[in-house]
Amino acid sequence: MEQRLRLVQGGHQSRSDKRTSERRHVEVPGQIVWKDARGNTKLTSVVTRDVSDFGVSVECLGGASIPLYRLVYFQIDRDARQRADLPAALRKPNVLSAVFRVGADNPAIGGPSGYALRLLVEPARAAQSAPAPQVSLTA
Repeated sequence: MEQRLRLVQGGHQSRSDKRTSERRHVEVPGQIVWKDARGNTKLTSVVTRDVSDFGVSVECLGGASIPLYRLVYFQIDRDARQRADLPAALRKPNVLSAVFRVGADNPAIGGPSGYALRLLVEPARAAQSAPAPQVSLTA
């Protein structure tokens, strides 16, 4: 029974131990661009709250509602892209992302208060310690 509970609860590791990269508090303006169900392009202004190498948490400034798991393009404002505290993926003009958390509705803006985005970037490959074996093609 105890082993079953550990599986359901995720063991005894804290959430920070499971992260693959450090989360940093960074506030910079940006936009989220996506297509709605009818194929119309939508845009909303946001401000980042937390960033990491593979995700970003943003606060919405407009009342747009983006569905959970929607693929979007996230971009930092051009003037802020060169900040040293931003991950490399966020310094690009835009990065394909997926909405994986939607905040509570905020009546002041008429939509969700914020979103968490998973950046769909290729993880950096660790350098191999041993060189690949040479294969001879002669018979």
